[in-house]
Amino acid sequence: MILNQTSTLANGVAIPRLGFGTWMIPNDDAARAVGEAIGVGYRHIDTAQAYDNEAGVGEGLRASGVARDQLFVTTKLVAESKSHADAAARIDGSLQALGLDQIDLMLIHSPQPWAEFREGDRHFEGNLEAWRALEDAYRAGKLRAIGVSNFERVDLENLSRNGSIAPMVDQVMAHVGDTPFDLIDYAQSQDILVQAYSPVAHGAVLKDARLAEMAGRYGVSVAQLCIRYCLQLGLAPLPKTSNVAHMRENAAVDFTITDADMATLRQTRDADYGEASAFPVFGKKRQADTNDAEG
Repeated sequence: MILNQTSTLANGVAIPRLGFGTWMIPNDDAARAVGEAIGVGYRHIDTAQAYDNEAGVGEGLRASGVARDQLFVTTKLVAESKSHADAAARIDGSLQALGLDQIDLMLIHSPQPWAEFREGDRHFEGNLEAWRALEDAYRAGKLRAIGVSNFERVDLENLSRNGSIAPMVDQVMAHVGDTPFDLIDYAQSQDILVQAYSPVAHGAVLKDARLAEMAGRYGVSVAQLCIRYCLQLGLAPLPKTSNVAHMRENAAVDFTITDADMATLRQTRDADYGEASAFPVFGKKRQADTNDAEG
C-alpha cells in the first residue's frame, strides 16, 4: 500500500512517498482534517507558515493518538523571509506553533517573495541567508531535513555551491499537463527528492474527457490517475483535500499505468487552471474545495 512506502533523502531520513497537503484548509478546520487523514493512514502531513494553519495541524497531530516518531511533518519558511535573523526566529515560531520539539522537513517556500514571484530578482543572497538559518537549525537538531520549494535550477545551484548542505527536497507544482521535466531530471541527478504539489492541477484536470477515458480503463478516478502519474515519475505527490472520502481515494493508487499511457500523459501540455490560474494564491483568497479542491 502506498501509504506504507517511503523514499530516502540524501541524509538517510525516510520520508513517506505520499503526503497529505493542507493548503487552504483554515486553521480552525485543520485539526479535524489532519486527524482524519492520519486515521486513513497518512503519515506525512505538509503545512506552511503561509497557510496560517500550523497551530491547527499541530493540534491534529497530538489528538491523533499516533506516536510522534511515526509521523512526518513538513512546514515551510514564508517566502518573504530573506535574512538569517528573521528566518531563525520564524523556524522557532513554527516549532512553537506546531507544538513540536523537532520538525521533520522545513523548506524555503519560494526563491522570491510572493509579490515578486518569477520576476527578475533571484534573491540569491537572501536565500543563502535563509538557507544558513535552516542549516543551523538542522545542525542543532531542530530539523531532521531541509529543502526548498518552487526553486528552479539556478536557485538550487546557488545553495548547493555556496551553502554547506545541499537541498534535500524541492517541492514544485507538477501534474499532468504541466510537468517541469528538465528541473525534475536535474534535481534527481543531484539526489534531491522532488515533491509534487497540486498533482491534480488545483482540480483543473478533473473534467478532462481524455483523462477520464484513460482513468476509466484502469477503473480509477482522474485524481487517482494523476497521483499515480506523479509516483511513476519518481515524485512524491501531496494531494490536498478536506474530504475524508477523497483522502481514501487519493491513497488507493496501487495500480500501474502502462508505458504507452505514461508517454501520452507526459506529452500532455495544455493544462487549463480556470479560476485557479492566479498563482501563487497565498493572500487572503480562499477557494472552495474542488474534488473538494484538491491541490
